[in-house]
Amino acid sequence: MLCPTCRYENFEGEDTCANCGADLAGRDVPQPATEYQTTVLGEHLDRLGIGEFRTVTPGLPVADAIRLMHQEGIDCLLVCDDDRLVGIFTDRDAAAKAVDKRLGLYKVHDFMTPDPVVLRSSDTLAVAIHKMAVGEFRHIPVVDGTRPIGVVAAADVFRHLVGALG
Repeated sequence: MLCPTCRYENFEGEDTCANCGADLAGRDVPQPATEYQTTVLGEHLDRLGIGEFRTVTPGLPVADAIRLMHQEGIDCLLVCDDDRLVGIFTDRDAAAKAVDKRLGLYKVHDFMTPDPVVLRSSDTLAVAIHKMAVGEFRHIPVVDGTRPIGVVAAADVFRHLVGALG
C-alpha cells in the first residue's frame, strides 16, 4: 500500500507507514464512488435506452441460431428456459466455439455462455462499462429478477457517451 504522505510502498494491511509513520488505517478500504453520480456515467441504463433482444431455447439447433442471427442482423441471442435467462449465445461464441463443428449435431446449450453476467435497469452506465471491461463483454443482458428485459451493447454505450459529450 502506497503511503499518501511520503509515497513509500508499505505491505498491505499495515496501519502506519514504515517510512514516515503516517496513519494508513482504513486507507485500503474501498470508498463509495459518488463523484460520478451527476455525470453521464451516473445515468441509469433507462436513459441509454435498453436494446431490443431475441430469445431462443437451449435446445434450438445451433445452426438455426446462427441462421437467425444472420437473418435478423443481430450479434447475440438470450437463451431462456421459460422466462428465466440461462445463457447468452453471441457471434463470438459461434466463431470461436462452433467453427469446424458439424453444426447439425449441436444445440445452443452446447456453445452458449451459461449464467451470464447481467445488469439491471437501475444500474448506471459506469457499472455497465465496468462489467464490460472486466469481463471483456460486448453484450450484457438486462434482467428484472431472472427475466430478460433487454440487452446493453458496448456500441450503444459508446454511442450514448459520444452524444453526451457533444
